[in-house]
Amino acid sequence: MKNVKTLAVFVMLSVLTLAGCSQDTGSSSGTAEAGSVTTLRLGHIQNEDHAWHLGSKRFAELVEKKTNGTVEVDLYPSSTLGSDRDLVEGMQIGSVDFALVAGVMSNFHPEYAILELPYLFEDNEHLRNFLYGEGGENLQSEMLEQTGVRGLEFFIRSPRLLTANKRVETPDDLSGVKIRVPNIEASVEGWDAMGANPTPMNFSEVYSSLQTGVIDAQENPASFITNAKLQEVQDYLMMTEHVYGYVQLLMSDKTHEKLSSSEQQAVEEAALEARQYQNELVAKQQEEAMQTMRDAGMEVIEVDRSLFKEKVQTVNRNLADKYGRDLYDEIVEMRE
Repeated sequence: MKNVKTLAVFVMLSVLTLAGCSQDTGSSSGTAEAGSVTTLRLGHIQNEDHAWHLGSKRFAELVEKKTNGTVEVDLYPSSTLGSDRDLVEGMQIGSVDFALVAGVMSNFHPEYAILELPYLFEDNEHLRNFLYGEGGENLQSEMLEQTGVRGLEFFIRSPRLLTANKRVETPDDLSGVKIRVPNIEASVEGWDAMGANPTPMNFSEVYSSLQTGVIDAQENPASFITNAKLQEVQDYLMMTEHVYGYVQLLMSDKTHEKLSSSEQQAVEEAALEARQYQNELVAKQQEEAMQTMRDAGMEVIEVDRSLFKEKVQTVNRNLADKYGRDLYDEIVEMRE
């Protein structure tokens, strides 16, 4: 009897010990999963007051919320991670996780060059109808296949305007004017056709180059102009509205593959909500930027856009044949 009682006690203690170990292991595993955080990097070329950064900030907040804190996004504004080209190349190799990039994508996926053609889109509604429809979806799918960079969302930008240190009312007034343009073929050839002397240059160099006379003019959306304080070194603002453009929230496909399916879905949902927020913000900042330039003493000049548009038609047709006549025709037909 004594041996039987001893054996029973031993078995009971063993069961309790195993049960306790099992509970501890489960608790430890759960804590490890809950505490695991993936930190990703998002870069762009604008400063912290710009709509791009505020839209990025909202995106980061939404990603953290929708993943219950398993994914965090750190922001790197003001070209901290490099120029647009640097950011795209970083996403291709996986050293950059997200970026906001505009027309420079045409250097990596040539069909994007079509979207940069001057006077292609009539207004922002025309642009939205294309980007948020089948055309934009197809373009992003092709880009992913060819570059390894995933398009999440298109954010709308306000139209590009011309600033200069002389009045420009017609293309003839552009003769001899050295104008900074982004390193995009459509921009270079378009401004050349309009009569200017285009000079590709990183945006971070524009202020000092205008200040020292290296260039005479530049073209950008209104909020870009005021965020870079270009109203301090430019006297005239021309309402050319030559490009209705976008900036694209991009993601490295290498990063995308590392996330769980639920985290991937959370990122996509966050991008959509950030798009809606950022688009509303851009419209507001456009009005504020125009007032800032007027208050700084810049003279605002309304131009006959048809004169400028006429000058670029040959360039547009040639680049359409080079990079995507079908895409070009699709966009033009949407005007009707």
